[in-house]
Amino acid sequence: MATVLRLAKEIIGGRRAMVKSSRRNTEPTTRRGSWYDTHMAAASRAIAQRIPLVDLVLEIRDARIPLSSEYELLRKFKSSSRRIVVLNKIDLANRSQTKEWLSYFEQNNCICYGVNAHNKDSIRQFLNFLQSRVRELRKKDNSFTTTLLLVGIPNVGKSALANSLHQIGRTSAAERGRLKHATVSPHPGETKDISSLKIGSHPNIYVLDTPGILPPEISDDEVCLKLALTGAISNFFGGEKELAQYFLTILNLSEEYKRWSKFIHNENEITLTNHESDCSSGFEKNLKQRRQYPTDHTQDLIVNDVRQTLFEIISSFDGNMEDEKDLRRLIEAETIALQKAFKIPVELYNEDGHCKVAGKLLNLYRTGRLGHYTLDSIT
Repeated sequence: MATVLRLAKEIIGGRRAMVKSSRRNTEPTTRRGSWYDTHMAAASRAIAQRIPLVDLVLEIRDARIPLSSEYELLRKFKSSSRRIVVLNKIDLANRSQTKEWLSYFEQNNCICYGVNAHNKDSIRQFLNFLQSRVRELRKKDNSFTTTLLLVGIPNVGKSALANSLHQIGRTSAAERGRLKHATVSPHPGETKDISSLKIGSHPNIYVLDTPGILPPEISDDEVCLKLALTGAISNFFGGEKELAQYFLTILNLSEEYKRWSKFIHNENEITLTNHESDCSSGFEKNLKQRRQYPTDHTQDLIVNDVRQTLFEIISSFDGNMEDEKDLRRLIEAETIALQKAFKIPVELYNEDGHCKVAGKLLNLYRTGRLGHYTLDSIT
């Protein structure tokens, strides 16, 4: 972890120097506070006014960064009994570390729940949990309407969670009528207004989906990097290359890549067997169809090539991972090799190729195709 932090500071320092020295650079870059525009300031005031009026506040955090994704506005409101910390995107985080974080919050007298907004079973269990909390609030009278406020920083999945709760809640209650939808986007800051969605009946339960809010300033550089890597902040210091280097640092120092050895071995065996089998199986036809889109890095064949490339380079590395110079040498070798794995045209094997590799690599990380990582540590 110390190596990651040192390299993170170098990455940030290098990017700052680059931006500062390049006076002709017209690309918008993110600096501390630039994300806090007038819309975010207005939304922050509107949310602060509603917090005392709702029954429960659900603070949605990213399970990959349980501390770094804290919603700082809630620090002003001390009532912990009406606040539930929800760790969303548990499917993208390290499972064992997520359990440790859930225990950590419980030990600190904070109600906490882990959920995957895109998994129906996970949503049903979460909805049952919320309904039980509401029944505790309404022991004497179930006729009241209960309102839950979803808050959090950008891109932690508030709108996706609200939509899933609405869909499952309406289905469970056998209600008819057109479903409403909150706006969902992989880009931070897409939700502009507060919207209401019904998620339960008898008693009636509504959730209020709100825009993502960041503090006006974030003093911790590593927190900024984590927020940028998970997609909460766009174009942190303007550099996808720097973010990709940060991710590769985390990957290289983890055990995650070792999981790909058995998978790659089995995948190659299946590919060879199917390729030699009768064409009537349709495998060759399917393979040809996939190869018609060599620039689509999300295809399983390309993702497998990326995993295999990273596994082979890390496994054969003879340097010291704790030495920053050696680690940078490894990252450079990975970036060069990934140009071939991502099917980057040979004529772009230069700075442009490195930029394309960075963008594709970040996309695969953010969608969980390159393993499950929890970036925050308890100790």
